[in-house]
Amino acid sequence: MKNELDPSEKIIEEEALSYKKVSDLKKKKIETIIENSSKKKVITLRLNENDLERIKSIAESEGIPYQTLISSVMHKYVKNRLVDKNEIFKVSELINTNGWK
Repeated sequence: MKNELDPSEKIIEEEALSYKKVSDLKKKKIETIIENSSKKKVITLRLNENDLERIKSIAESEGIPYQTLISSVMHKYVKNRLVDKNEIFKVSELINTNGWK
């Protein structure tokens, strides 16, 4: 067993005395926020059969359940982090074609 601290543990150790105790009320609020952020809601969703088959195929190739893939895509969409790689390629092509660097 290794008894040496890793770099992030060393930082925690060094800063431990500067940490302040959180009130029980604040701790409860933080715990509630964390708990609520991970709640899942079951829904019924109608998808085009061909789209669903394609989603299942992609999920299988990624090694994840298709529901997880759908959930991940939806999460990225609502967080405005869903990226279309074809658009990225188009922009990259434009940059290279026009000599922008």
